[in-house]
Amino acid sequence: MSHSAFANSVRLAFDQGTLTLSGVSESLLKRLWEPNIWVSDPRSKGWRTDAIHYGEVAKRFSLHLAASWIDDVADWKPVVFPRQNLHSLRRDQADAVNAWFATRRGVVVMPTGTGKTEVALHVIARLGGSVLVVSPVRDLMYQWHDRILAATGIDAGIIGDGVHRVSPISVTTYDSASIHMPRIGNRFQLVVFDECHHLPGSVRQDAARMSAAPFRLGLTATPQRRDGMEVLLDELIGPRVYTQAIESARGKTLAHYDIVRMSVHLSEEERERYKMLGRTVANFIAERRVDDPGYDWQTLCRDSGSDPKARAAMLAFHAKRSIEDRATDKLRLIEDLFRLHAGEPVIVFCGSNAMARDVSLRFLVPCLLSHCRKRERKEILAGFREGRYPVIVANRVLDEGVDLPEVNVAIVVGGGSGTRQALQRLGRVLRKNRFGRACFYEIVTSGTRDEIRSRDRRRSDAFRKK
Repeated sequence: MSHSAFANSVRLAFDQGTLTLSGVSESLLKRLWEPNIWVSDPRSKGWRTDAIHYGEVAKRFSLHLAASWIDDVADWKPVVFPRQNLHSLRRDQADAVNAWFATRRGVVVMPTGTGKTEVALHVIARLGGSVLVVSPVRDLMYQWHDRILAATGIDAGIIGDGVHRVSPISVTTYDSASIHMPRIGNRFQLVVFDECHHLPGSVRQDAARMSAAPFRLGLTATPQRRDGMEVLLDELIGPRVYTQAIESARGKTLAHYDIVRMSVHLSEEERERYKMLGRTVANFIAERRVDDPGYDWQTLCRDSGSDPKARAAMLAFHAKRSIEDRATDKLRLIEDLFRLHAGEPVIVFCGSNAMARDVSLRFLVPCLLSHCRKRERKEILAGFREGRYPVIVANRVLDEGVDLPEVNVAIVVGGGSGTRQALQRLGRVLRKNRFGRACFYEIVTSGTRDEIRSRDRRRSDAFRKK
């Protein structure tokens, strides 16, 4: 086919998170794409597809149409860094950077504490183009802003938290990216998805699908999701290009560590109430299954909004879970561990806000919860770093992302059954520091579902004794 026949009439443009294409016949599209990614667009009398396909579309048009097409998509420019104050990379970090540059799309999996942020900063500096860094929460967004400023001298734009300042180097959150990508999706050559296991959520996927960035980097310590949707990362970002297991970094990049599982028992009063609540839930479900053999937990949750009996069963279930989380003996054992590690910084991870408050009030230590204001959070972490607070307690807010001071003791007194949360919490004590060997304690309520959750979340090789 003669390229001159197109007379530069083939035009590719960006529009509201999609690519629009004009001047191309359906027969040519079918030859270039199988299966066809394009849909007919009556409004533009052309074709349309998600912006995520830009890199592949540009490659195929450049190959088959040479100069006979017009690219009106890319609105990014080279970036000059005032300075490059980057740390030297370790061998494993350099391997991760080189593995990513081999394809310029893909996910880097490295344990918490091994320097994923440094890997990304080297990628950003070496690429030298417009970059958008996407984080799961605002605290991490500002953390990235500070790291970029320190490493490159660039005051990155901020998109989110009531600020909308778009710059060639910008930071945002997944939620803000999903909202604003229809307007800014062609402004960045590279998108860095931090903690990228969050991306496959039904709405957050839009942050990737509506971006035209041909280069994509995903960072995570724990790519697995309970819904199995991590398989979408290959499509949204690219294949896994580098993986480092905790075990391979143990004693090298990361500290040596001990994992100690300790059991406590319910008091007689707690045990009787626990059994009574369990019977309430079991009897309700058994009663419903007489008429509906398929009656399950999801149905109970749905019915609890309108059915008083279902709501009573739901409340009984949560009260039962609260007894597991807040067993009195857990507080006694926590006190023993505080004495054992006097003078060392300690983090207590809880399974509920209520238990976090119990620990905070019992031992008069600061409590970090998701609703804490940014100023309060910064003050508590600064006090922990300076030694004014020897202990901090949290529910989920410290599970991932937030840079923590040196700490080598973690006490887990509750949580979900997923390995991801467990690995994230373990990673909080594995950075090498002056305290030496790390200790990871898990306190479990014997004879309850707390034991089952503990067993499930310890399936990773990282929890095997060495």
